Amino acid sequence: MNRIQPLKKNQDFQYVFKKGRATANRQFVIYVLKQGEQSYARVGLSVSRKIGNAVTRNRIKRYIREGLRHYENRFSTGIDCVIIARKPTSELTYWETLRNFRHILKKSDLLNMDKDDLI
Repeated sequence: MNRIQPLKKNQDFQYVFKKGRATANRQFVIYVLKQGEQSYARVGLSVSRKIGNAVTRNRIKRYIREGLRHYENRFSTGIDCVIIARKPTSELTYWETLRNFRHILKKSDLLNMDKDDLI
C-alpha cells in the first residue's frame, strides 16, 4: 500500500478545514489533522480558479503531486492533509515550486529531512 493516498470527498475536506491545524507561507497553505493509527497519509489538493486557467491549475497540481512523490518516504503517516495553492504559485518554475513546497512541509512538521538533502 502506498504511504500517501488521495483525499477526495468534500466532507473529508471540510472536516480537515474545521478540525485541522493550518500552516502557511507565501505560496501554500496546509491544513493537517492527525488521524491516529492510520498507516498512511491522505492528501487533498485545492487550486482555485483565481490562480489561472485550467492549464495553469493542472500544471500546479502536477508539480505538487511530483513533490509528494519525491518526499513520500519522508512524509508523516497517520494524518489527513489539504494543500491549497495560492496565487504566486502560478508564476513559479518547477524547482521553485518544489523548494517552496518543501519549506511548507517542513514548517508544518510533515517531513523528516536529512542534512544531505539537496532539493
